[in-house]
Amino acid sequence: MRKISRALISVSDKSGVVEFAQGLARRGIEILSTGGTARLLRDHGVKVKDVSEVTGFPEMLDGRVKTLHPKIHGGLLAIRASADHQAQVQAQGIGLIDLVAVSLYPFEKTAAKPGVAFQEIIENIDIGGPSMIRSAAKNFEDVAVVVDAADYAKVLAEIEQAGGVSDETRARLARKAFATTAAYDAAISTTLQERAGGEFPENLHLNYTKVMDLRYGENPHQKAALYANLAGGGLARARQHQGKELSYNNLVDLEAAWRMVREFDEPTTAIIKHTNPCGIASAATLAESYARALEVDPVSAYGSVIAFNRRVDAATAEAMSKLFVEAVIATAYEPEALAKFAAKKNLRVMEMGGAAAGKREMDVKNVSGGLLMMTPDDYPAKPEEWKCVTERQPTDAEKRALVFAWRVAKHVKSNAIVFARENCAVGVGAGQMSRVDSVKLAASKARELKHSLEGTVVGSDAFFPFPDGVEEAAKAGATAIVQPGGSVRDNEVIAAANKLGLAMMFTGIRHFKH
Repeated sequence: MRKISRALISVSDKSGVVEFAQGLARRGIEILSTGGTARLLRDHGVKVKDVSEVTGFPEMLDGRVKTLHPKIHGGLLAIRASADHQAQVQAQGIGLIDLVAVSLYPFEKTAAKPGVAFQEIIENIDIGGPSMIRSAAKNFEDVAVVVDAADYAKVLAEIEQAGGVSDETRARLARKAFATTAAYDAAISTTLQERAGGEFPENLHLNYTKVMDLRYGENPHQKAALYANLAGGGLARARQHQGKELSYNNLVDLEAAWRMVREFDEPTTAIIKHTNPCGIASAATLAESYARALEVDPVSAYGSVIAFNRRVDAATAEAMSKLFVEAVIATAYEPEALAKFAAKKNLRVMEMGGAAAGKREMDVKNVSGGLLMMTPDDYPAKPEEWKCVTERQPTDAEKRALVFAWRVAKHVKSNAIVFARENCAVGVGAGQMSRVDSVKLAASKARELKHSLEGTVVGSDAFFPFPDGVEEAAKAGATAIVQPGGSVRDNEVIAAANKLGLAMMFTGIRHFKH
């Protein structure tokens, strides 16, 4: 336990600082402060000594220089158990500082403002704050450093109960302090690299905060945790209304489902198993879209994850009550829908709400010794740019079905084949090593579930390397195909489509998903 006699408080975020300072003052702790923080504390009756009074120098250069002085850093860095250190600070008239509370200039918020001037960004690079934090954190065996308002109450409680801060708490605070300065410098580096141009920085800094530990990873013998970036938004910031704790696999499936339904403007339901859709449909109402999606493969839908791109109403929730579902995610929920879900206490109910507006993020994967990074596959379906390469043009109804199939195929593991009608998938072939096998799998699964494929269309995430995939699709009953094109055998594939009377569109865009 280290007694606290003297504290320095200088915060950009004023949340809770008045109450914290008042608590310190009640214990007779001398408080040093700067600028706006000092004025705020005085306005609330807290006795404060200006840092400039301690250093003998005024705040300079528009506030750029306030605490960068030996009488501050000497007071932070002096080792209490070192007779030599103590002799030196006494000789120089340096008073010890036992606690520092600092929050840094809001650099990231400033940099994120639309149209912000570069000079404003630069002025929000804090210098004195990180320096004090680092000095205090280095000497954490003697000094407590508080960088998060959420720690004020615990620190104050320890001081009020024992007159000081425990060794364990000081060590924890120091770890958080160094994490804070590391993240701050990373944000500055990243922003300046972005300003210099280019999507991929020379030095990559990832800044994430742990949201929670997960029960286990993909399998029970693996450990896992969920982290969120500081930009906010996305699944990591979604609200959980009810249900068991989320698992690693839940989160992976929820992300896949959410990305899929965001592809559509119409009310849409996606039913996901192992990141692939076992049912997806759009309709005039959400309840109807759910019913149509469930019809695609009601057997596989057992234990699924379901996503909706609309506010879930009571009718949809009532329809869902008949099916065992691991988790559901939507933009929002009517109170009546939440009331119906409450009967299934283990069902995880996730609401994106404002988190849906998270900024565009890179896709990242691990490889041994490094990372792969790419821009997300957010290229939209643009049927007006597609090219019909066959003698027969698709009908208007086929065109609408082709657009739907193409949007779904984008989110199916490669090799991906989707049989669809207008606004509804009928059969899905995912993750096969050959494209013709994906066609056969999708057709076989649809037939197994008693779905007719006569008059359906097919979406393929990549080109057909041989005519056999097209021939299998036609044999199953498909009348039109959408695919990127680009095979050295495109002419053979087109000839096969013409022979079979199919319409075929080339998009010029591939949607591999590995």
